[in-house]
Amino acid sequence: MSTERSSFVQPSIPRFDGHYDHWSMLMENFLRSKEYWSLVENRITTYAEGTVLTEAQLKTLEDQKLKDLKAKNYLFQAIDRAILETILKKDTTKDIWDSLKKKYQGTARVKRAQLQALRKEFEMLQIKNGETVTDYFARTLTVANKIRIHGDRMEDVTVIEKILRSMTSKYDYVVCSIEESKDTDALLIDELQSSLLVHEQRMTCHDIEEQALKVSHENYTSGRGRGGFRGRGKGRVHQGPFDKSTVECYHCHELGHFQYECPQKENENKANVAETEEEMLLMAFIDQKNNQNCTRGTWTRATAII
Repeated sequence: MSTERSSFVQPSIPRFDGHYDHWSMLMENFLRSKEYWSLVENRITTYAEGTVLTEAQLKTLEDQKLKDLKAKNYLFQAIDRAILETILKKDTTKDIWDSLKKKYQGTARVKRAQLQALRKEFEMLQIKNGETVTDYFARTLTVANKIRIHGDRMEDVTVIEKILRSMTSKYDYVVCSIEESKDTDALLIDELQSSLLVHEQRMTCHDIEEQALKVSHENYTSGRGRGGFRGRGKGRVHQGPFDKSTVECYHCHELGHFQYECPQKENENKANVAETEEEMLLMAFIDQKNNQNCTRGTWTRATAII
């Protein structure tokens, strides 16, 4: 028994940090867990002066006063000394709570203005291009929770219908499927998010496959002959950084360059040019010799005739 008590951790009292809406939500949940929230909603039972109370009524009244003291103690621990000094004259838990609410939540007019602004923001919500389903749900639920904190009892079905009509056209198929096959009044927000996430994952996989196919097609069509990463022959250099370590030369069959860049081919071309020039010079020399012989033979015959 002692082990169970030592392992039980008492919930911490929410400290008021100036953000009343957030603190009041946490504090309300805390007081409800202690079964003291009824003292905030309703005052301690009062009786007119001179009323004779029965023993049961006296016992009930004493129990309420004891619970009220405990609830007030929790509130005192949740606020700073500067705030505490402004509510010392408040007698009951309800008086303290109402005083804090009036001071820090603002007047009803300001509250209505804030609520109208939040409603407008909620109606203007649309999923953005490139935004994930998870991020859009988080953004929508944040605004919806603020509206609820300001007193508007927004139902889950309102949030679900808003999300369904604010998705982009690429979600039309799954949105129509959900609206036709499921009752939106009974649909949970988590179920809707799960369905949209599955559709988003499928579209992402499809986009990746299309991109891979497009890159493969571009790599194939960017060269001539046996183009590609190990393409042979002359090919057009792919725009942007390109790794030639896998390119095979069609001339020397070595990796790392195209045929038009082959150093062996360049050396061979130079050698061929030199050899061609030598052959042309030799042919010119032979032609010149022949011409000289022909001229000398003509002069010899002419002399003999004379």
